[in-house]
Amino acid sequence: MLIAADKFKGSLTAVQVAERVTAGLRRIVPGLDVEALPVADGGDGTVAAAVAAGFERHERAVAGPLGQEVTAAFALRGGTAVVEMAEASGLQRLPRGVFAPLTASTYGSGELLRAALDAGARTIVFGVGGSATTDGGAGMLSALGARFLDEEGEPVPPGGGGLADLARVDLSGLDPRLSAVDLVLASDVDNPLTGPKGAPAVYGPQKGASPDDVAALDEALTHFAKILEAEAGPRAVEYATAPGAGAAGGIGYGALLLGARFRPGIEVMLDVLGFAPALERAALVITGEGSLDEQTLHGKAPAGVAGAGRPRGAGGVGGWGRRAPA
Repeated sequence: MLIAADKFKGSLTAVQVAERVTAGLRRIVPGLDVEALPVADGGDGTVAAAVAAGFERHERAVAGPLGQEVTAAFALRGGTAVVEMAEASGLQRLPRGVFAPLTASTYGSGELLRAALDAGARTIVFGVGGSATTDGGAGMLSALGARFLDEEGEPVPPGGGGLADLARVDLSGLDPRLSAVDLVLASDVDNPLTGPKGAPAVYGPQKGASPDDVAALDEALTHFAKILEAEAGPRAVEYATAPGAGAAGGIGYGALLLGARFRPGIEVMLDVLGFAPALERAALVITGEGSLDEQTLHGKAPAGVAGAGRPRGAGGVGGWGRRAPA
C-alpha cells in the first residue's frame, strides 16, 4: 500500500498525513506493509516532500518578501536541487494579517536559486506557488544579477508597484551559471502574466490587492514586459502570454526569461520523488489534499497521483481534510 498525499493545508503537512494514515491502517491491520511517499505540486511543502524522499536539506539566510532576513531551505540530491519559492517569498513569510501586494519582492527566491547553484546543482526544479508577491520575478532576477533602473539610473523600488517606474533593464550581469543549468518551472497553474486571467487579476486579491492595486499591478507588469523587450528581444513579450508566466505573482515569467522549461508541478515532483518505482510495489494508493474541489482537477497533487497510477491499474482511494481555522 502506498500513501502519496499532499499536505492538508492549515492542518497537517504531507509527512504528517502519511504518518497518521499509516498509524490508522496498522491499528486495524497490524504489520500491514505501508510505504509513504509525501508529494507536492510545487507550492509550499515541496522541499519537505523532497527531504522526506531522501534529499538533503540545506538552509540559507535570505531576504523575505518585505526584505527582512529569513531562514529558508532548499533540497539537494546528487546534481538535482529542489527550490521552493514560498520558502523565501511566500505568504507564510508575512506577519499574520499583513499583506504587501505592491511592495513584496521575490529577491529571496533568487538568493535561494543562487545558493543551489553554489551547491553544485546542474538541474533545478523550481517549485512556485503560495507567493506573497506580484513582481513578475523582478526581485528574483535582481538577486541573480539583473538591474532594473528608473529614468535617473537608480534601482526601482521592490515589488510589482515599483515596476511602473522602470525605464531600463540590464541583464548583462546575470549569473553565467544559469546558462548551463536545466531549470524546470514546476507549477500547478498555467495563467499568463497579465490580463483578465493574469497574475494580478486572478491571484492579487488573495495577497491583499484592492481593485485599484490589481489595475496598477497589471499595468506595471505589462510595462515591465515591454521594457524588457529592448534588452531581451521579442521573446520578452511572447513569454508574458506563455503558460505558467503568471504563476506565483509572475515569478514564472522571470523563470521563463532565464530559459526555464514549464511543466505541471505534480508531474515534475512525482518524477523527482520516485513515484513510478514506488507505484510498482503497490496494489493500492491513498492520496488526498486539504480540500478537494474544481481546482483539484487542474494539476493538483491528488489528480496527478491518480493520473499517474491509472495506467498501472493500481486501486486508489482519495481523501481530503478540512482546513483549520486561520
